Amino acid sequence: MGNIVSRIRQVRANGLLDKIKDLRATTPQKASRRGSRTSMSHVAQCFLRGILVAVLVLLPAVLLPGVSQDVAQAVTLIALIAGAVVMAEYAAAYPGLIEFRDAKPYNRLRFAMLALVVLVLTLFQREIASGQPGSLSAVAFWLAGAFDFAFSPIRMLALSLPEGLPIAHLINVMASASLAFVTSLLGLLGFLAAMVLGYWPSKGSTFNVWINLPNFDPTKGVDVVQRLERDAQINVLLGVILPFSLPVLLHVSSLLVQPLTFETGLTMVWGMAVWAFIPISLITRGVAMYRVAQLIRAQRRRIAEEEAAVPLPARSAYS
Repeated sequence: MGNIVSRIRQVRANGLLDKIKDLRATTPQKASRRGSRTSMSHVAQCFLRGILVAVLVLLPAVLLPGVSQDVAQAVTLIALIAGAVVMAEYAAAYPGLIEFRDAKPYNRLRFAMLALVVLVLTLFQREIASGQPGSLSAVAFWLAGAFDFAFSPIRMLALSLPEGLPIAHLINVMASASLAFVTSLLGLLGFLAAMVLGYWPSKGSTFNVWINLPNFDPTKGVDVVQRLERDAQINVLLGVILPFSLPVLLHVSSLLVQPLTFETGLTMVWGMAVWAFIPISLITRGVAMYRVAQLIRAQRRRIAEEEAAVPLPARSAYS
């Protein structure tokens, strides 16, 4: 009887060992295949992001007429550097400079906003250079007239330019600034709509503060929710003030260095794009940080309610 039981145990043990060997033989292959597919997809996404950023930098120099060879070479070098930086940033395992890297589609909306502003300004300057204004020029000039009132950021930008410039150039500056400003505002409204409709942050995903806000230390200073709300208010306030303060800074800097006149199409496109995109980007960042603070506050409230719902253990005479 003992021999029979020992043989049965031996057969079972051999069967288990064979199954373990089969699992060891098949699991690494499946894991390696899945890992290779994931890594290849991640590398392809990083490469695509770098290519899109490089194309965006090259777009005005390619579409605008009259760009010299030296300027084209400099723009090509800047495009390669920008694409390499973005590619390396997204390929790195740890966060670096780019915020909200893992909270899509925040950066995609910001990139689409900047790309739309640059494309619209480039097409507008192309129409001006060709001498055949179209529908885009008509919309830009109408917006320039609509924003031509006292203390508007567009008029302050035009007044900050050096004296002696032609009237046609000042009208071009105001039209370009109005077009960039309205396009950026539409991008901001699109982001707010996406956040209200629940597309950001997505309900089924987790939000990692360290990965998405690498320059924000949650363990420093006061409570993390209060710091996020304070930083959000500062970013929104800066975004509102910058369109009015940048022309003043431009006028003050012209006393020390050579003043910017935006007389070339390339400087006009990038100057107006930066002037309109940076304030809207700060407002977008502030709204996103305030949304993160709300998520943390809701998570704390949920945990407190769950702890309050758990009944306390019965107390004995010795406790």
